[in-house]
Amino acid sequence: MLRRIYLDNSATTPIDPRVLDAMLPFLRDSFGNASSIHFFGQEARAAVDKARHQVAGLLNARPNEIVFTSGGTESNNLAIRGLLELLKHKPANKDGPEPPKIPHIITSVIEHPAVKNVCESLEKQGFNVTYLPVGESGIVNVDDVKAAVNEATTLISVMAANNEIGTLQPIEEIGMFVRELRAAGRKIYFHTDAVQGAGKIKLDVEEIGCDLLSISAHKIYAPKGIGALYVRRGVRIASQNLGGRQERERRGGTESVPNIVAFGKASELAQTELEEGGRLRDLRDRFEQGVFERIDDVSVNGDPDKRLPNISNLSFGSVEGEGLLINLDMHGIAVSTGSACSSGSLEPSPVITALGRDEQLARGAVRFSFGRFNSDADVDRTLEVLPTAVENLRKLAPVRGASADT
Repeated sequence: MLRRIYLDNSATTPIDPRVLDAMLPFLRDSFGNASSIHFFGQEARAAVDKARHQVAGLLNARPNEIVFTSGGTESNNLAIRGLLELLKHKPANKDGPEPPKIPHIITSVIEHPAVKNVCESLEKQGFNVTYLPVGESGIVNVDDVKAAVNEATTLISVMAANNEIGTLQPIEEIGMFVRELRAAGRKIYFHTDAVQGAGKIKLDVEEIGCDLLSISAHKIYAPKGIGALYVRRGVRIASQNLGGRQERERRGGTESVPNIVAFGKASELAQTELEEGGRLRDLRDRFEQGVFERIDDVSVNGDPDKRLPNISNLSFGSVEGEGLLINLDMHGIAVSTGSACSSGSLEPSPVITALGRDEQLARGAVRFSFGRFNSDADVDRTLEVLPTAVENLRKLAPVRGASADT
């Protein structure tokens, strides 16, 4: 039988058996609504409270700063729209008749669609947005952030780690800059999409200095459909889900207790097993070394050092990424050509093109992302299949393109 190898952990992760064990009782027996005041409801409420402490522990946050959502996309929407909705209607000067300034947002060109598309939507509503470049490294320059700030700047939103190429962004330096501006009397906020970074790098909201931070459970071996938004104490956001008074009225809707419990357990494991990143880095580096030894005309996309330990995004000259993905899948190996949320797009990845790659190399980009349940045997098998797959696709290519540096 065909042996299946999953190397698409940046799209989603399998559920850890320990997470499933924690979750099952709340699917089977402890089914109460956490808003009910009887025994069943209070049992569920206690489980939600425990999970809130566990998620907060992963971020070094206070439990009451954690808002449960349906995932990273909702967390990003709640952070950006929720903040700006309140600020847009607040006068710039409460003591005088001066009209409010049009809020200005700073973000980057390589943000996940859950941030980028929100910003583009707000532009259509009259907000001003600056999209910062990243260059060949795939990393935002802090000086560009500082230069983009003007008197109307209200929000800076820069991701912690890119979901396609894994590059680590200078969020602590940005957070320090925002704190300096606030110390000088500016009302400015900092949000970071940390969905890809959670469980792979240390995330400490006090060290980062962010006001809002988004994470998602299905990236850390818990189910899909549950996420969280960290909201620093004192920061107000307008709820985008109107209904009940759940989550301190910041997100209406009956809590998904089984998913929240699973998220809490996954967060606890992610915190205690953070050193797992070293093993993933070893797997990734051994994989890349094997690729460069066996295949020519291959390049790493983004900074090779300042990136998540589990992501390898490679461009194969004269190869279409989609074709390579399909070929590998036929051999039981699952990879991706970019963000799962952009799957089906006919255009080359905007993240890869933002690095300055030409269209051919952008179309030849493939993401290999390793996870908790991958092994050396998975790397060995992939290195057996990949060279032949690339060679066969290149034979079908009409003309070999320009070589890329390895």
